[in-house]
Amino acid sequence: MALPYKKSDVIAAYARVKKSIHKTPVMTSALINEMAEAQLYFKCENLQKAGSFKIRGATNAILQLPELDRKKGVVTHSSGNFAQALALAARNLFVPAYIVMPENAPQVKVDAVKAYGAEIRFCENTQEQRVSTMEQWQKETGATFLHPYDNTDVILGQSTCAYELFDQVADLDNIISPVGGGGLISGTALSASFFSPETKVYAAEPKGADDAWHSFTYGEIYPSKNPQTIADGLLTSLGEYTFPVIRQLVRDIFIVTDEEIVEAMKLVWTRMKIIIEPSSATTLAVILKNKEQFRSQKTALIISGGNVDVNRLPF
Repeated sequence: MALPYKKSDVIAAYARVKKSIHKTPVMTSALINEMAEAQLYFKCENLQKAGSFKIRGATNAILQLPELDRKKGVVTHSSGNFAQALALAARNLFVPAYIVMPENAPQVKVDAVKAYGAEIRFCENTQEQRVSTMEQWQKETGATFLHPYDNTDVILGQSTCAYELFDQVADLDNIISPVGGGGLISGTALSASFFSPETKVYAAEPKGADDAWHSFTYGEIYPSKNPQTIADGLLTSLGEYTFPVIRQLVRDIFIVTDEEIVEAMKLVWTRMKIIIEPSSATTLAVILKNKEQFRSQKTALIISGGNVDVNRLPF
């Protein structure tokens, strides 16, 4: 089945969002390269506005709404990073934002959403409760629901991360992105297919939330049920828009344990002196676990975010 995206869609999305986002840097570490026996390029979306790549998709999706709909606002459910991103994007574009968050969302993310001026309602941390709470609020406000990842405009917004990356680093052999709901990996794979078709695209997923691996392996969406992982940004299931892109354009999904994630996270904090969250560390964990496959190659790792509660560090 042909995917409903064109090269021009990615270029247009970048033209829309570039004034509202940072062009994040690509960093390297000689020491980590030596450990990995490879050339690694870290695309630092932890230095993005609102602390993650998700400002890209949120901004693009809001800008695609008709003016009348923007005035009524936007509503979503999110465990944190999309909540922050939508809250900030909405504030910057003078749009009301209504965010449903699970009761156990990291406090640092709750505080940020409040600081950006969005309204919050809390619910139990189940997909059913998130959706029902959001739908009720949508009825009350008339706001437009923007899915955190399973939305074509959100996916195209996320594609601008890799679009930038291919302009920053030439001739990449591989690119690895974390996968939760699949917005970032879908956008990454789309950009690679259009702008660097020789680059292989891989996803990184925690063992305690490996629904994407099961979905990819067995050819149908396996819902995420009671996921248990330190990578709190990767707890959601793939969606009807993200799954087809992943099936067609992603080469493989690698699984890493929480212990491997923590070691990779600690390595980046101590050696590169940058703050990354556990979800971001999955990509480096994949490299360190699979040295043979990536040895001597140029591989980009998307550091998806840096929103971590420093009072609850795992090391």
